[in-house]
Amino acid sequence: MVAGITSTEPRRLARRSRLDSHIVLTCDTRGLPASPASRPVDAIVVPASRGARALDGAAHLAARLNARLVALCSGATTGAVVAACLAERSDCTALVVDIPVGYRHELLPTRTASSRFRTLNGNRHNDLSLKRNLGLLMARLHGWSKILYLDDDIGEVVDGCPVGLPMDTVHRLATQLDAHQVAGLACRDYPDNSVVCHARRLAGFRQDTFVTGAALGVNCNDQPLPFFPEQYNEDWFFFSRLTARRSLAHVGYATQAPYDPFAQPSRAQQEEFGDLLAEGLYALFEDQPEEMDYFRRFDEADAGYWDRCIAVRRETLDLIAFMLDDGDAAGQRASALRSVHAAAQQLARLTPELCVDYLDAWKSDLDGWERATQRIRVVPDTTIAVEEFLGLSDWYTVGCKAARRVA
Repeated sequence: MVAGITSTEPRRLARRSRLDSHIVLTCDTRGLPASPASRPVDAIVVPASRGARALDGAAHLAARLNARLVALCSGATTGAVVAACLAERSDCTALVVDIPVGYRHELLPTRTASSRFRTLNGNRHNDLSLKRNLGLLMARLHGWSKILYLDDDIGEVVDGCPVGLPMDTVHRLATQLDAHQVAGLACRDYPDNSVVCHARRLAGFRQDTFVTGAALGVNCNDQPLPFFPEQYNEDWFFFSRLTARRSLAHVGYATQAPYDPFAQPSRAQQEEFGDLLAEGLYALFEDQPEEMDYFRRFDEADAGYWDRCIAVRRETLDLIAFMLDDGDAAGQRASALRSVHAAAQQLARLTPELCVDYLDAWKSDLDGWERATQRIRVVPDTTIAVEEFLGLSDWYTVGCKAARRVA
């Protein structure tokens, strides 16, 4: 039994626990071919944290595409080591930047990143959103039209060689960026889901995956750019305007390295607020007309709406726990139960008013970010872009003429 939850009657709960898929919110382009006339991807942006060798697939792909590799490094990845590894290749052009702990920039949104909301996220420490936003700023500063986000745990191996993504997949993605601002892939192997969604699958329920920021193409031309908030499901917020009008292109699938989603119950705790918000918003979008104004949609996400969402979420967690706890839960099922328990404890701290407040902060931050990034103009060189504009002092270039070329 999950703490704070009383109902255990599975048939009633099953009718209210369908969070299995939001695929109807995407534009399905999986069967469409690439166009030889389409402009290719200009840069591959990798938020790197798993060590230098984890970039081998992205470097291979960038070389084949003749695209710039942009490695934004922190955690177990340091720029000097990455640059040295890439310099061993003769075919890779790269910009490698160390992102220091606590880095901020005046253009980065602040309301959704306030200490109040960090507490609701279980004090989650993750710079993924920061790095992805820096990728957008770099695209504006360098005049890149199309960029591909590729996490350093995404990739396939062909004949013993990490390849990142198949070339045909990237060409089809680039083609869709001619008509869509954002086009992306979903990860089914290994499934890209929250801890609670992994627990749903383990409990025997159908659970789909959605387009992910881990393998995502963005057209960075003159149109306003959204941003990635410091929140779990930051990618769902990033392309939420597009999903609301069913214009997010779903191009195909990517392969993600497997991991244990139940290793630390705190992971479920840190994801709960973002999972509640994203699931609630996307469920709302499904019931709204495609042509509805984006900001007007949030008028329906009032405290009463979130009160119902929280109640359904509570019952969903109860049902998952009921199905996992067969009286002899052990191993992965026992770990999943602990994670569901942690999610339920965090859910008990959330209120409808907090959800409304977060969406107000999101709308304000989004409006400010879009206005500010529209004013950015292309700068003449990398030194001005990285050091003077972004204030990042530790950076390296590989395979191109620049101030800090690595031999």
